[in-house]
Amino acid sequence: MSTKELAKTAAARQRKKNTGPLMVALRQGGPLVWLSCLVMGLGNIASGQIIKGLLFLGIEIGVIWFLAMPGGGLYWISMLPSLGDRPMQEVWNDDEGVYEYIMGDQSQLILLYGLASLCVIIVLVLVWRASVRSGYMAQKRKNAGQRVPGFVDDVKALFDENVHKLLMALPFTCLLIFTILPLIYMVCMAFTNFSKEGDHLVLFDWVGLRNFALLFDTNSTVGSQFWSVLKWTLVWAFFATFLNFILGTIVAIIINRPTIKFKGLWRGCLSMTIAVPQFVSLLVIRSMMLPDGIVNRMLLNAGWISARLPFLTDATWARVLVIVINLWVGIPYTIMQVTGILQNIPAEQYEAARIDGANAVQQFFNITLPYMLFVLTPYLITSFTGNINNFNVIFLFTRGEPVAVGNTAGATDLLVTWLYKLSVDQQKYNIGAVIGIFTFVVLSVVSLVTYRSTGSYKDEEGFK
Repeated sequence: MSTKELAKTAAARQRKKNTGPLMVALRQGGPLVWLSCLVMGLGNIASGQIIKGLLFLGIEIGVIWFLAMPGGGLYWISMLPSLGDRPMQEVWNDDEGVYEYIMGDQSQLILLYGLASLCVIIVLVLVWRASVRSGYMAQKRKNAGQRVPGFVDDVKALFDENVHKLLMALPFTCLLIFTILPLIYMVCMAFTNFSKEGDHLVLFDWVGLRNFALLFDTNSTVGSQFWSVLKWTLVWAFFATFLNFILGTIVAIIINRPTIKFKGLWRGCLSMTIAVPQFVSLLVIRSMMLPDGIVNRMLLNAGWISARLPFLTDATWARVLVIVINLWVGIPYTIMQVTGILQNIPAEQYEAARIDGANAVQQFFNITLPYMLFVLTPYLITSFTGNINNFNVIFLFTRGEPVAVGNTAGATDLLVTWLYKLSVDQQKYNIGAVIGIFTFVVLSVVSLVTYRSTGSYKDEEGFK
């Protein structure tokens, strides 16, 4: 194909891309459709879809009223650049003989209501787009002499060809209110000085990228701790994921051998840690590992040690111990996963391998392991991500300890537990938001890139 032909093809694709249903409606709709850009639902009303047109018009009137009323959406949007500047005022009341307090601006409410108002405007734009397209289609049917669907027809369509719209309406609304809006709110917090420092808990300001620069500055207190916590988080996630997988796989293979009896009993015993609530197990183990706990007392009484072992007071001891305890908690999950896979590997493959002279080790590396990795790679990626955010094991067992003097993060703190301490204990919400954004970006990129590079994604039907 020549260069000119390629250019023509590219231009045609671009024209087709730019000519969407909305552009077609605006170009070919006529005056009524054009007026419906200002008065939503006008095109539907003119074509006989009275109820549908009135619904569009009602949504437009309701949103305009919400935005324009005193203290409405436009007010909150106008306050977003400053996030408020009126502090609480103390006024003396001569009649009562007391001081009265007049509430000032609250930056949290301004940010929340301002973002919510912007989301309402975005939803209005989507409804406006649907209104223009709907009015154009109704007018097109009317001009062609075809029957224009009424409101009852639209309702019936929601249970037939448009059932996806009916089913997705509530999930999309909940996603917008409980996921997207809080996520945007948290991201915006990272660009403010919202913290206890400087008394910026009621009134705070935009500070741009200052929090990000502080976090990545190794000379600052927070920055130096961030890199230390990040290194330990990655080390923890690696060992917590792959040691669980390796040891759990070995135990599952041993139990699954034909010569092992009472398979159900061994699996049941190993799964007891799943049945017991994790927070109970971790708190009990923590009490056992304290300097005056039962483990140190038993070792001292037996004469095996002369001084108490620093299980939770020494950084190296605490880190090793938390990895070991996580094995006790996590291996049963791996056993259950691997057992199901082992029982579904075709026996004919092992029989053919034995006929070819393959020993047990060769069968494992050429049949069992490839099959397991193909199936379990998404699970391993999920486990790695989950271990980076493993709040329970770290917080309930070590509470991030030991903590050096002057540090906000302990030797066993992960990013997620450090974020909790910064936000809840120290009320440094701005730094916590930055750490949350960083964790989300890194995990999402690593997870997506890793998964797209696996055989489970590239050749989903290829392994049989």
